[in-house]
Amino acid sequence: MDKIASIREDFIQDIKSVNNLRELEAIRLKYIGSKGIVSQLLKEISRVPIEERKKFGATVNELKNFIENTISEKKEILFEKETDERLRKEAIDITLPGRRLPLGSIHPITRTMEEITDIFLRLGYGIEYGPDIELDKYNFELLNIPPLHPARDMQATFYISDELVLRTHTSPVQIRTMLKKAPPIKIISPGTVYRCDSDATHSPMFHQVEGLLVDRDVSFEDLRGTIDLFLKSFFGQNTKTRFRASYFPFTEPSAEVDIECQMCMGKGCNICKNSGFLEVMGCGMVNPYVLKNVNIDPEEFTGFAFGMGVERMAMLKYKIPDLRLFFDNDLRFLGQF
Repeated sequence: MDKIASIREDFIQDIKSVNNLRELEAIRLKYIGSKGIVSQLLKEISRVPIEERKKFGATVNELKNFIENTISEKKEILFEKETDERLRKEAIDITLPGRRLPLGSIHPITRTMEEITDIFLRLGYGIEYGPDIELDKYNFELLNIPPLHPARDMQATFYISDELVLRTHTSPVQIRTMLKKAPPIKIISPGTVYRCDSDATHSPMFHQVEGLLVDRDVSFEDLRGTIDLFLKSFFGQNTKTRFRASYFPFTEPSAEVDIECQMCMGKGCNICKNSGFLEVMGCGMVNPYVLKNVNIDPEEFTGFAFGMGVERMAMLKYKIPDLRLFFDNDLRFLGQF
């Protein structure tokens, strides 16, 4: 019994000197661990005289409970102390200026596509979309481009099979629209297109916005006025435009549209080859054969169509010399927009 009292006093002295949880755990193992002092006392109970065993066992258990409770109380105090100390060390000075996160911006191609689309929406046009993987029939044949037509070579097409292609323009959307809707039709068809071409001004994947209007008494002057209004809205009211005769299988008559060079403002430079003008789109009156292919009577209805490359429009508006910059994902470039 004297030994038990001595152990109790030793424990009280030891617990007073504990300053952290690591030291407290060492004290716990010393006294009530599997090989601790109290655990060893319990193993000695068989050597205690029978008449004293009950009192001895009760006293040892009382000592064990005392040690456990004291350690538990000390643990709470030390845990709170260490937590407070850690929080003081990790405290954040909320008066310091925060770190600014870089803000993203709309990609210039998306921005240009939205601006073009918005202008035509204000002119009363609807928007139609179509699949990127298109039937040869819609991409070529119904647009008056039969299998041996030389315009197919100009398109530099990605063929998936004899019947399927990656669309080379968004004109198939016009065909699909005319097949499912009766005139009057007034739509634009923005989207991604694909051609086997890649250099500073061409990409194997790029974007187009094409337009179509079919109604009674539609004239080339309607087309000219629409394009002129669009280009002045997009590039500025002082933009000079001109129309040059051209050829497209799906329009007749056809024209290419030029604007005053945005690099030299018409004075002549290497970009415009000293002509003062740059080509921006193709257009024309819908070929009567195309109207017949979609079951619209060309004697009753006429229409016009136009199409432009979004990348080219963005290059001219923002004076970007190389189309590949749009696809390099260089944040120094994209951040300017």
